[in-house]
Amino acid sequence: MATDGLSVTGVDFVLRTVEDLARARQFYGDVLGLVPGKTWGEGDAMMGAEYETGTVTIALLDGARVGMPHRPGGAVALRVDDVPAARDALKARGVEFLEELIDSGSCHQAIFNDPEGNALILHHIYQGR
Repeated sequence: MATDGLSVTGVDFVLRTVEDLARARQFYGDVLGLVPGKTWGEGDAMMGAEYETGTVTIALLDGARVGMPHRPGGAVALRVDDVPAARDALKARGVEFLEELIDSGSCHQAIFNDPEGNALILHHIYQGR
């Protein structure tokens, strides 16, 4: 724990840059079924949108509008109760997974990309939490 005034107490949001905000919004809202939150701007001037996961907000940003080119990277793990069932539901909606179900011995995972190339993981800890 830092003693110089810096004390991180949590994570408020994760920022994902995108090239096609409309396509990303359709994916996060309709395909993943996340609850939409605040948007930044309207119509053609929209530069970002937020989606709620219950614990951390996922913020989508048209990075080109603020000089932040889109570079897919890092993964966001989405907590679900049943990874195989959630994977099947997303496959039925056209989502392609990078590999079969991963069983680490303490959790299940299934990895896929959003339409912008950002990695997402369906995740469930079944032992140890």
